[in-house]
Amino acid sequence: MSRDGMGRSCGLAPIVVLILTSSLLETIVPRNLSSVGVYCASSPGVDPGFAEAAESLGRLLARRDIRLIYGGGRVGLMGVLADAVLAEGGVVHGVITRDLKEKEVAHLGLTTLQVVTTMHERKAAMADQSDAFVMLPGGFGTLDEFFEVVTWSQLGIHIKPCGILNVNGFFDPLLELFKLATLQRFLRPEHRDMVVIESDPESMIDRLGSWTPVAVDKWLDRDER
Repeated sequence: MSRDGMGRSCGLAPIVVLILTSSLLETIVPRNLSSVGVYCASSPGVDPGFAEAAESLGRLLARRDIRLIYGGGRVGLMGVLADAVLAEGGVVHGVITRDLKEKEVAHLGLTTLQVVTTMHERKAAMADQSDAFVMLPGGFGTLDEFFEVVTWSQLGIHIKPCGILNVNGFFDPLLELFKLATLQRFLRPEHRDMVVIESDPESMIDRLGSWTPVAVDKWLDRDER
């Protein structure tokens, strides 16, 4: 008990320090995935297996009652993925910038379509509404979006599983880069291993649902990203 400048007694509120342990982190990770953010190309690619994988993943999400969160496009692997979810009666939420919508690449048949101003807002909206993330084959945009959410998991900005669907070995060179970065000590083994790698959509969703987070220091808060 302390006294203020008038001599009156005043109680001090206790300060509670919450220390995040590995077991506590596990309790705040969604154990039942309700939504999955998927990053993939706006083109179909050369290998027809890419579109087949996107379609298979879409059907699986719908059958498991998992909402798809994606970039809102109607073209390429993005369109294949969204159409597969919708064809199975699933729910699709797209997030697209106003510029891209005006270029007529938006999918107007989605369950919901969120239009934002900037790419940063688009990425943040997708990340906030997803319980987990999957990357399918794609280019710079796909890689950029996926590695941003991986970095947020690494830093502790969010605690969400991230997976790479390695269709027909497309990401084999990237996985070799992971190994090299670890060997050269740019990447910790535990951070490398926190990324789920699968070639089959069903195995991927199963592993994302049972994922255990790596205990890391929370360097940044959500509003600092």
